[in-house]
Amino acid sequence: MTGRPVIVHSLDHARAALAAADELGAAVTLRSAPGAAAYLGASVFRDMVAEAERDFPGVPITAVLDCGSDPGLALNALRQGIKALRLDTSPDVRRRVADIAAQGGAVLDGDVTPALDLIDVADPKATCRDWLSITN
Repeated sequence: MTGRPVIVHSLDHARAALAAADELGAAVTLRSAPGAAAYLGASVFRDMVAEAERDFPGVPITAVLDCGSDPGLALNALRQGIKALRLDTSPDVRRRVADIAAQGGAVLDGDVTPALDLIDVADPKATCRDWLSITN
């Protein structure tokens, strides 16, 4: 994945993360909340990220939709054009979905790097700027 992960819950969160990355000249990985594919939907996440990207076209970004443990949601996300997703399921099912994803140029994200969750953050842009400025 590209850049430090930030969990976004809204278009404003996505814009804040991309604005901070743009200021720093950094890459960022936008992750949905855990299980978001079930309540937000793949097309809403895809469109939210695309809208935020329009404002910051030069920022290297990876967008990852979390499908929880539901391979059906993962397959739907792939049909909706999602190129990176998370799936918490058995190794056999994960392997099968990863194979299907790879055929369409998509990947399963297994990154265990801690992510910044913007759910209750008062100033998302400043918090993202601090988070993205940390080098590992």
